[in-house]
Amino acid sequence: MRANKILVHFLSLVMLGLLFPASIQARDLPNFADLAEENAPSVVNISTKQKSLGRNLQRFNIPELEDLPEGSPLGELMKKFFGNHGFPMPDEGPEKRSLGSGFIISEDGYILTNNHVVDEADQILVRMNDRREFVAEVVGKDERSDIALIKIDAEDLPVVEIGNSKQLRVGEWVLAIGSPFGFDHSVTAGIVSAKGRNLPSENYVPFIQTDVAINPGNSGGPLFNLDGKVVGINSQIYSRSGGFMGLSFAIPIEMAIDVAEQLKTRGRVTRGWLGVLIQDVTNDLADSFGMRHPRGALIARVLPDSPSEAAGLQVGDVILEFNGTRIATSSELPPLVGSSNVDKPATVKILRNGKTKEIEVNIGELPADEELELASNQAPKVSENRLGLMVSKVSPQLRKQLRLSSQRGVVVDSATGQAAREAGIQQGDIIVMINQQEVEGVEHFNQLVKELPADKTVPLLVHRNTGPIFLALRVPEE
Repeated sequence: MRANKILVHFLSLVMLGLLFPASIQARDLPNFADLAEENAPSVVNISTKQKSLGRNLQRFNIPELEDLPEGSPLGELMKKFFGNHGFPMPDEGPEKRSLGSGFIISEDGYILTNNHVVDEADQILVRMNDRREFVAEVVGKDERSDIALIKIDAEDLPVVEIGNSKQLRVGEWVLAIGSPFGFDHSVTAGIVSAKGRNLPSENYVPFIQTDVAINPGNSGGPLFNLDGKVVGINSQIYSRSGGFMGLSFAIPIEMAIDVAEQLKTRGRVTRGWLGVLIQDVTNDLADSFGMRHPRGALIARVLPDSPSEAAGLQVGDVILEFNGTRIATSSELPPLVGSSNVDKPATVKILRNGKTKEIEVNIGELPADEELELASNQAPKVSENRLGLMVSKVSPQLRKQLRLSSQRGVVVDSATGQAAREAGIQQGDIIVMINQQEVEGVEHFNQLVKELPADKTVPLLVHRNTGPIFLALRVPEE
């Protein structure tokens, strides 16, 4: 009888578990109430007054509101809080107001936020959780990392606890506190979707990607782990509607603190610099380089008078490791280099002509303006070759415009061959290297083309309007 009672009790528990699985699972979910309550006093609302918002909040990819569906609740909400173009509008007066968030990192009033929250502001107003308000001054701003350090005149303020984003795991719970659309101290939660995410416009920030609901106004607010420590600064979202779509990005807190310390002590931020233009290694390029798998950062150009040129790095080298850190994709290299100490040596492991070697590079300082002025030009045509490429000599004017340091290369006047089209060769490209051989001129290029192995994939380096790039060229059969 006792055994039967035990069996009946066990079956009852199993049935309860089947009937009420949601309640059982709910008990396993994290409770954010204590975390939010303890950290809310350290999070601030930031509003600014400015005569021209410029690029403010454009990092949120907010569309023109006319593009939103007619009668859309989101459209009406954004018009109410952000005017006709996604930006905050005051009830009266000539100035516009921008809303963002921030968090206190020191008891004497230092606050971290995003650069785009306070950029071009005429006045910055900080509102605390207890409704106290302060006028803040900008200590320093860094556009590349989108970090700004501001300060208010106050003492004994509540501060956040700084965590370590490197210890985050994909799938881990995180929480954000901010002021989306001006709704102060809103709390949202989600998980870490990815780490080390690089965005096209942000080469030096390895973002933390989450699915935490982030909207305009959350900018500059903290991202917490379950221990209540700040692991990131909410900075950007990806959106086609102007609202949250499940893709939000936060700046790792280590980078933010490093930038803040530099702004506080020096007033500006220095970053390491190699002086190379790089690209990803595709499957076809990996095959042409004799690599089993595509990885690393392929050097498409070595800039003149750069640390890389002094160290002997060459176009066509594939950077496999930087200071012992393996490079899987080219986007992983800039943050590593940028965080390196200037005027200090770094070890770069490369693949060159099928062999690996290590080169020591003395890291330089990233210039303030590293953009290159590119242009295109054409010269008299010459006959085609087996690739269906019609090329000509590079004119001195074009060479000067492209800042080509050598006298090598040919201009593509037309690309009619199937192999050339499939490789992506375009009219106006400057071919400077083919199959790891530098092109001396038109005759030399045609000779190199004749010697190419049939039915093999070879790397081709070209310069175009967007900069230097390697292409994988499949040589046709004879």
